[in-house]
Amino acid sequence: MTDRARPGPACLHELASQRRLPDHQPMDRATLGWITGNRPANFDAAPSLPRPGLMLVPPKAWFVSERQADSNHGVRHNARVSLLAVLLAQEYGLDGDDVAALCAAGAVHDCRRRDDRADPGHGQRAAEWFGHRTAMVTRAMGREVPAAALRRAGQAIAVHDVPYDQFTARQERAYRRAPHLVDVLKAADCLDRYRLPLQQWWPDLTRLRIPVPDWLPPAAFALVVRSEQAALDGAAHQHALAGARQFLTPGQHSQ
Repeated sequence: MTDRARPGPACLHELASQRRLPDHQPMDRATLGWITGNRPANFDAAPSLPRPGLMLVPPKAWFVSERQADSNHGVRHNARVSLLAVLLAQEYGLDGDDVAALCAAGAVHDCRRRDDRADPGHGQRAAEWFGHRTAMVTRAMGREVPAAALRRAGQAIAVHDVPYDQFTARQERAYRRAPHLVDVLKAADCLDRYRLPLQQWWPDLTRLRIPVPDWLPPAAFALVVRSEQAALDGAAHQHALAGARQFLTPGQHSQ
């Protein structure tokens, strides 16, 4: 007999380094500790959001499975992308209908993922799912959105996972019908990559077609850290995300 404790399961950061990531990749404390410890040195020490921003936290039932909803492309990721898309849309002066449509698009863009790997085609599947359920999504958001804006949002969802230089002719035509929504959704999705377990997968802003304001990457990093820590500590998705947003919004939390 030995008193030596059995080693715990490998964390996502270790598994990624070994190229052994599983299909489903929920956050773990060791990986979040690694993310926190690798905070970019040029980030503002006190990141903040200029406004609370509209955010839609998607229910678990919108995802392919509960396991996927709780994983690295699940509820919390989609909700953060929803908020980041709204903040970017407001930054660039998009009208209120497109801002709301992007809130919805961010909340569902990965809802048809089957796993946390590349899963080609998940954007198109999510767009088709969204197209049949726009009324349900807008009810959850608590706002009516014109059909034309929702169609543009669907076009953005459909290509969010396709690099610009790999668009088919059909996708390029769809992009030209909704360039601002596509560009904002891609940028918002990119900014939430600080949750991933290797730095080489973190945001590469050179791949985007719109500039990102300097205040946003540090705030996006802090959103990941605070919401994921709260979830690991037992908070429900909604509370973890709302608490992180509140903390980062001036005047919304106690000093």
